[in-house]
Amino acid sequence: MFPKMGYEFVKQNQSNPAKKARQWLKDRAFLRLDLPLILVCIALLLFGLMMIYSASAELSFYFSGSRDLFAIYGIFLRQVIALVIALVAAPVVVLIDYRAWKPFVFPAALLVIVMLLLVLFVGESRFGARRGLLGGSYQPAELAKFVTVIYVAFWLESKKETLKEITFGLIPLILILGIMSAFILLQPDYSAVLTILIIGGMLFFLAGGDWKQILLLILGVLILGVLIILFTDTGRTRVMNWIQGIADPTLAPYQVQRALEAFYKGGLFGVGLGNSVTKSTGLPTPQSDSIFAIVGEEFGLIGTTFLLGLYLVILWRGLAISQRAPDHLGALLSAGMTSWIVMEALINMAQIVNLIPFTGNALPFISAGGSNLVVSIFAIATILNVCIRSESNKEPKDDLFNKMVDLRRWDRGRRLSRSRRVSSFKQ
Repeated sequence: MFPKMGYEFVKQNQSNPAKKARQWLKDRAFLRLDLPLILVCIALLLFGLMMIYSASAELSFYFSGSRDLFAIYGIFLRQVIALVIALVAAPVVVLIDYRAWKPFVFPAALLVIVMLLLVLFVGESRFGARRGLLGGSYQPAELAKFVTVIYVAFWLESKKETLKEITFGLIPLILILGIMSAFILLQPDYSAVLTILIIGGMLFFLAGGDWKQILLLILGVLILGVLIILFTDTGRTRVMNWIQGIADPTLAPYQVQRALEAFYKGGLFGVGLGNSVTKSTGLPTPQSDSIFAIVGEEFGLIGTTFLLGLYLVILWRGLAISQRAPDHLGALLSAGMTSWIVMEALINMAQIVNLIPFTGNALPFISAGGSNLVVSIFAIATILNVCIRSESNKEPKDDLFNKMVDLRRWDRGRRLSRSRRVSSFKQ
């Protein structure tokens, strides 16, 4: 009897190599990184560097009139420097648990507000707007978008029990978004203001805000948009040009006309990398706001469709990570960062073909601009931060669209309880 008991005890407790291997993999957070998301971002970064080089080298040489390498490749080299800085800092964003960020969120928001104030007084004025510091090379409005998503996510998480009450939910949210937006509006940067308001409203929706308050928020954003159009020359001009361009493309803004010309020349397969003519014949800002037009000319409809597909992969992976986030805060952060990146991309693509009024948004990971590149990489790093802390790295079993719809589903005329709504947000 005793030998048998001893044998069974040893047999049950002897080391299991497969079990140890699984536990080792489970304990290594870096192995739970979302590989498709990382690969897509790498592809976008490499493609962006290639397009910036193509769009800017000839233009820089023409305007500099110099054979100095930095003068010719200055835009490309500055983008490479920004990329290196972002990639060095990104692991810190990934590895420090996002729940430990709480003490730094409010000081970060104050710092951004101070920088936005400095822009108004000492910022460099370009194209009728004052948006940059340090010779115009750094734009605090880009950092403001990133910090706003984080601040609003933490605030909504802390107030989730009182969001139904307008005095504790909608009104404080409007104050938070309004303060940040007001300073950006003075630059002015209307597209950044609308981006912040839309993302803030979307996070309020996902956090469980009452639908009546959400309708009020949407109404407020629409009213603000109308006021911008009616009482600002820039807003009124852009909307009028957009309406005229829809009726007759020859009456569209000059930048849109040249962009449409580039798409026409590109056709289905494009003219080839580096062979764009439009970038050298007057297309404004081909390396930044109009870079999607250069993609269309050099790679054609096939290239632009592929690029759009990469952003849709980010949307897919970001929302999948949000669904299986370990807590409500992680779900809000992942969904907020994902929506922001994809929305910026869609706005840039839509404006350049005159589907919406021209806003001047950058194309994330592709357009030249160190500020936008750094915060875009930080946004992806935040999503990966949530990813490595997920309880499971398996795909959600239910359809993603149905999961998102479940957030606002009604049950026999009554709203679902808070616990049900949160559980539907993540798996």
